[in-house]
Amino acid sequence: MDYKQTAAEILKHVGGKENIAHFEHCSTRLRFSLIDNTKADVKRLEGIPGVIAVKMIGQCQVVIGNEVVEVYDAVNHLLGSPNPNSESAEASVIKPKEKKKLGSVILDFIVGVFQPLIPAIAGAGMLKSLLLLLGLMNVLDPGSHTYKILFQIGDAALYFLPLLVAVTTANKLKVSTLVALAAVGALLLPNMGAMLGEGVQFFGFQVKNIAYAYQVFPAILTVLLYAQMEKWFTRISPRVIRIFFVPMMSLMITVPVSLLILGPLGYTLGEGFSSIILTLFDKVGWIAVALLAAVLPLMVSVGMHKALIPYSLSAMGSTGKELLYLPASLAHNIAESGACFAVAVRTRDRALRATAISAGISALFGITEPALYGVTLQNKKVLGSVMVGSFIGGAFIGIIGLQAYVLVGPGIASLSMFISEDLPRNIINAIIALVISFAVAFVSAFMLGKDNKANKAKEEEQQLVNQLTTVKEFKSPVIGDMIPLSEVKDEVFSTKAMGEGIAVIPAKGELYAPVDGKIELIYSKNHAIAMSTQNGIQLLFHVGIDTVRLRGKYFEPQVKAGDEVKAGDLLLKFDLEKIIEEGYDPVTIAIVTNKDNKYAVEVADLKQVNRQDTLMLVTALQN
Repeated sequence: MDYKQTAAEILKHVGGKENIAHFEHCSTRLRFSLIDNTKADVKRLEGIPGVIAVKMIGQCQVVIGNEVVEVYDAVNHLLGSPNPNSESAEASVIKPKEKKKLGSVILDFIVGVFQPLIPAIAGAGMLKSLLLLLGLMNVLDPGSHTYKILFQIGDAALYFLPLLVAVTTANKLKVSTLVALAAVGALLLPNMGAMLGEGVQFFGFQVKNIAYAYQVFPAILTVLLYAQMEKWFTRISPRVIRIFFVPMMSLMITVPVSLLILGPLGYTLGEGFSSIILTLFDKVGWIAVALLAAVLPLMVSVGMHKALIPYSLSAMGSTGKELLYLPASLAHNIAESGACFAVAVRTRDRALRATAISAGISALFGITEPALYGVTLQNKKVLGSVMVGSFIGGAFIGIIGLQAYVLVGPGIASLSMFISEDLPRNIINAIIALVISFAVAFVSAFMLGKDNKANKAKEEEQQLVNQLTTVKEFKSPVIGDMIPLSEVKDEVFSTKAMGEGIAVIPAKGELYAPVDGKIELIYSKNHAIAMSTQNGIQLLFHVGIDTVRLRGKYFEPQVKAGDEVKAGDLLLKFDLEKIIEEGYDPVTIAIVTNKDNKYAVEVADLKQVNRQDTLMLVTALQN
């Protein structure tokens, strides 16, 4: 690879050096924080020699692989930032010459506030829907104390949604979480609610009687104001009294303003969202659902679907149901699955078949990213099939008026989200919609899909049969629970863009050599190691997801580049508990990254693994 040429092309197609606000690298990819993401030409970036894939996920992530350090150095040289020691240098930082676009700032804020809420909302909602199912099956009596207590537990996350939103908004704005929580909590006080119900004035101004439980936008507006108050009072107050003066003054101003202005404004905004959607349904409901379902593949691929989460939460809080985004997502998720299974049936490419089956199963359970990045977006006809299946399934959903009652990714395991006591046929309609979306996408992809690699793959298979030269057994590099690579929460690894391999959730913070070899590289943040075997197999070990951001904290390499190691030698110590406490997924990945040579990688089907277990058989083949 010509690193200078590759770097120049990459720099050109991310919008030039003037479009870069921040630049760093991890073990496999260059990470660009761009001033204007629209200036990044993803197609041209993907066509550059040496670039494996490009992901626009907040940052522009250019996947390079083992030679990322060399390309990073070359880009740094072009940027004019000295990098005397790339293995220990920090990220390059270039001050932006212009502000980010308003749309990017808003989307980033929405994701930061609402994304962390989903586990609590989804878990509580699923509990309520399962209780309804148990009640309908006469397993639990809806009038029993047990049922009522469990139902209240399920309702808690939605009832106290303003408090959850206060926490995530404060975290996003980097202000005191507990004081923000107190400010929003004042709106929910039982005594405050009783006073508002009786009619109350504040300094002569009438305070509206609003029930703030289940609401989203009043809490966001309240914390936005509190954040400004905290910053202003922190700036003007003497340090000696700051600990009590700042929160006291911030609360004294924020809560009354929220009761008088921001709370009613946020309440009206939330109610307006719901009424607009209901009006839309009265006029052209089925068309809206069908069109949204059809464009969801494109929205999800760029992260724009997350802009619909505030509406969904607001609808759930005010009406207890959602009629647009979640029903449309059911059609899209299942259509992705159907198209993937059609590709798996039709293709002769074994690697593509394995990816399609894995991605199809994930999509069937509501997780579409592996299908999108691994299969759908790589073939226009498959993408078209998904959109057709989504549109027809969405049209049926819109016509029958399917309603969702839980904010969770719709899939076969979460169908109870469509159970309703008032609408017994709602769950039946959801199942019919699932079948329609899957069948249409499957048939369309099977009929339209063309296996471009079929002939080439067939020729290669004939050439490679019985030409085995060597087989290497790879032991487990860590002790823990093995999971499929497709379940790793990083598209570059889960879609196998970097190569085939294994993933283990570690039970102990130690990484061992799974085979004899040579250490080629210790990455600058110490979270990843590259090594090679005597017969040329190249391996990458990567501890955790996005742990490059820890900048070397909690990682202690026990070897250095150039060391010869034996199977079982300790390569790296890492503080597992601290990494988890910092909020990082500790899953440890080992992948074969060779691209030029041909290797057959067979992964064992194991659950709990020790260092003695063989997890991979890697067979080198002759061309």
